[in-house]
Amino acid sequence: MPSPFVEELERLLTQRNLSWRRLADLVGYHPSWLSKVRHGAAPSASLVRRCDDVLEADGKLIELAAVKSGQLPAQLPAPPAGFVGRESELQRLRAALTGRGDRRGTPIVAIDGPPGVGKTALALRSADDVLRSEPEAFPDGQLYADLKGYSKTGLSVRSGDVLEEFLVSLGISVQDVPAGTERRAKLYRTLLSSRRVLVVLDNVASSEQAEPLLPAASGCAVVLTSRRRLSGLAMRVGLERILLRHLTAEASVELLATVIGSGRAEAEAGAVGTLTELCGHLPLALRIAADRVAAHPHHPISELVEELAAGRHRLDGLASHDSVTVRSAFEWSYCDLTDDEARTFRFFSLHPGTHAGVASIAALLGRPVVQTQQLLQRLHEVHLLEGVSFSRYRFHDLLRLYAAERLQSDEAAHDRRAAVGRLIDWYLHTSVAGARTLVPFRRSLLELPPPDSAMSPLQFEDDEAALRWFDTEAATFVRVLRLAVDHGFHESAWKLAVGLYDYFCLLRKPGSIWLAITAVALEAARAADSQFAEGWLETGIAEGYRWQRQYKRAQQHFERSLSIRRRIRDLHGQAWTLGGMGFLAVDQGRWEQAHVCAREAMSLFAELGDHDGSASVLLTLADSYRGWYRYEEALHTLDKALEMFEEIGNHAGQGQALTRMAGIHTAQGRHASALVCLERALETKRAAGSRGGEAECLYWHGCTLERLGERSRAVASWTAALRLYEELGDARADEIRARLDRTPRGAEKAAKPGRPDPVRELSIKCASAARDGAAGRHRTSDGTPGSVSRSGTAGRAPRIEEPGVYPGSPCA
Repeated sequence: MPSPFVEELERLLTQRNLSWRRLADLVGYHPSWLSKVRHGAAPSASLVRRCDDVLEADGKLIELAAVKSGQLPAQLPAPPAGFVGRESELQRLRAALTGRGDRRGTPIVAIDGPPGVGKTALALRSADDVLRSEPEAFPDGQLYADLKGYSKTGLSVRSGDVLEEFLVSLGISVQDVPAGTERRAKLYRTLLSSRRVLVVLDNVASSEQAEPLLPAASGCAVVLTSRRRLSGLAMRVGLERILLRHLTAEASVELLATVIGSGRAEAEAGAVGTLTELCGHLPLALRIAADRVAAHPHHPISELVEELAAGRHRLDGLASHDSVTVRSAFEWSYCDLTDDEARTFRFFSLHPGTHAGVASIAALLGRPVVQTQQLLQRLHEVHLLEGVSFSRYRFHDLLRLYAAERLQSDEAAHDRRAAVGRLIDWYLHTSVAGARTLVPFRRSLLELPPPDSAMSPLQFEDDEAALRWFDTEAATFVRVLRLAVDHGFHESAWKLAVGLYDYFCLLRKPGSIWLAITAVALEAARAADSQFAEGWLETGIAEGYRWQRQYKRAQQHFERSLSIRRRIRDLHGQAWTLGGMGFLAVDQGRWEQAHVCAREAMSLFAELGDHDGSASVLLTLADSYRGWYRYEEALHTLDKALEMFEEIGNHAGQGQALTRMAGIHTAQGRHASALVCLERALETKRAAGSRGGEAECLYWHGCTLERLGERSRAVASWTAALRLYEELGDARADEIRARLDRTPRGAEKAAKPGRPDPVRELSIKCASAARDGAAGRHRTSDGTPGSVSRSGTAGRAPRIEEPGVYPGSPCA
């Protein structure tokens, strides 16, 4: 194989259309001597300089002549022991490095991810696997450099210094290494142009640092690791990116088992599982924990679990005296941030949710939203934050602990409290804006001061946007309230619960989250000494228990609320509490009590001019009439309620009235009319975004279809209802699941193709007509006028179980 000097000499002669004999004449050397050099003899320094001058090689021939032959660099460190998981990433790396990927030119793979996630381990393991299984892939050696992009010194390695080391490894004498990064890079690329070398660049700080170290030859390949996304490099040279996240639960257990032994891991499986969670499935943390367990074979693993479970000191427990600690790995990334980025990182830890939107973090920081988005994006690029859907971000568990440590040490207590206050007010104003968008017909007595100029509460274009925000934040609200109470923002805390009522109790149905919210808010109301708030929250808690069918507890809270509201002369509050007590009485079949409560509430609502409240208690009056089999009075009352709900645009209320109409039609044996009501009710429930109401309608829709012999459609409706109830965590999912299990095999046979479906045709026709009627008028199957709300029959039909669809008491 010719030397790099001869290869370049041949190239220059061909370029200039010169022969070796002509070169001998130009440089003043005998042709036979040049022939010996051509076939392997070492050229003299004088000959090299003469050739470089004559061929105008600009020193390139002098540099190449200094290359020593016979040296193959083999610089890769040993692969990590006990490597587990990452099968898909290893496959991608193998395909790219061995030329089986889609990319042309030099294969370049960039592995990026947060600190401690195992980027270097993956790079070295993949390189070792390729070299062992396919040694012919890189016969000319391997180059490795730790560029120290993130280290305790805070100083990364200069590209020119790495190039000097690489050139010496490739055969250039130290004294012949050219000066300057650019000249070294040119010589480096020249040397690798005819070689097949694997290059591993570890811990890269930036695209600018890595670019001079990239070969241009297609026979070479490069693996880079970095804590930041190398976007600039990707745009200039193109690369395949592998984003590395924490290990799976199974791989985490396997990693621990490789260190502590599979027998011990199996014997204390519960503690091992908990330990992996406390380590956040982060490989660095897992290895440190495993070493600690292995060092004390006679101590139970649960001891370390108990130590790490104390969150404030968990990072102390994930440390080792003679290796990189989790805290130091995080600190190297943190110290590389700008002041604004570091402040954003610290204050993000105050947000109590598992993930957070940009606008809420902007409120924490007291910065504009656009500027905050840019800061969060930069933290995401260096993997100190993870991105989730809808432009939201989150911490890895251990990074959150580290950020909280920095917040405590670097920020004054009054600044932390002020940030919490802005965040709570942001949630309060945004929740009220969302409720106003969803239920503009509701009367709210909440008095809110103008929002702080340093924050921008969200405003919603439509119901869909508001519901999406509420759904996304649902699990966060109780944590926000707890944060508010812990920092003394009691008034904002209970007002936030009031602002959330319509979402949880009207549109999504109150469950365990709502009861947790009201429990914290009641604590805040008592701390604020607000009987108005306490009375409201007692009603909210009662509604939560009513929907969970804990009727005795619901009654107790309603009675407490009514006592408080009567004492402070809160007429509006009394009306809604009485309305709620009426709903509860209906749930229990106590028709007389329901009627009395509804009549008293009706009188108060009429006096206050609250049409939504009046329409809501009309539903309870209709329920009591139906309970007494007075179907005509019930339908007449429901007609009035439906008309009032339509006037104020309350879709959820319309759905409740229509569902009750369907129940009465069913009780009278008019199943086709009931189906029409239910299908229209489904439309209104969906328009309102009420998933709980939609589930209820779907369930009774299925029951009605079953009575009409439409088993296949009935099963489809029940299945859809089950899915919604499961999403809501509603106990009624068990009832529907049991009904589906009882459905006989073959009962869901579909109608034969081409077979007329008169029931479906009737329901479609009637539903279309019903949408045009102010009070639900429609035509019957023979085309004659009829009414959705009139039974047309006399006497008492057998009473059947009715859906428990009743409105909650709105915020007073």
